[in-house]
Amino acid sequence: MASTLGAADPVPASASTAASAAASAPASAPTLTERSRQKADRRAAILGAAATLFAERGYAGVTIEDLGAAVGVSGPAVYRHFPGKAAVLAAILQGASQTLLDGAERVLGEAPDAAAMLRSLIAHHVDFALGDADVILVQDRELEQLDLGARHEVRLLQRRYVEHWVDVLSRLRPDRAEAELRFRAHAAFGLLNSTPHSARIPGRRPADGTIRGILEEMAWASLMS
Repeated sequence: MASTLGAADPVPASASTAASAAASAPASAPTLTERSRQKADRRAAILGAAATLFAERGYAGVTIEDLGAAVGVSGPAVYRHFPGKAAVLAAILQGASQTLLDGAERVLGEAPDAAAMLRSLIAHHVDFALGDADVILVQDRELEQLDLGARHEVRLLQRRYVEHWVDVLSRLRPDRAEAELRFRAHAAFGLLNSTPHSARIPGRRPADGTIRGILEEMAWASLMS
């Protein structure tokens, strides 16, 4: 996916200039690190608010002004972090796919054997599904809103993620064809991704711990039956 671009902080002309400016600045002035952290926090807040609004209203039903209002700034202030609404959507979907891939590679490196790898992959995906249900809904509904380059990048990340699952399954089920294992992986994703939203019934949603246990058990069964 095409990376989003934000307005960069000015770069000092030289190290001595930076040191001089820092020395003469009031003690209460924010440091570059503080400003960077504040900018990163605001960017993350915009993305979180956007995921919620896109899930509730659809991408077309949300304006830049809506995004700004959701985080307590004006609409034009959003442009300090993203060149437009399309870039916000791209960042959400690319970030989701990258998060899944990075987490998969981390847990695979920590698991001692193939069975533990699969259980860790399932637990990782359940964490994502329970924590980012809005992002999953936006992914399902709005992927086609991305331009071709951004869509290709998301798909590439997704394919790499799926192949980790297929590789682990092939170690556990060497008797099954790769095409079947890939189908099983996609079916498990469908189960894990859809359930957190379908369980959002006011006053009737089970505790997350209960949902987690059910999802992990059902995913394992669907992959290994």
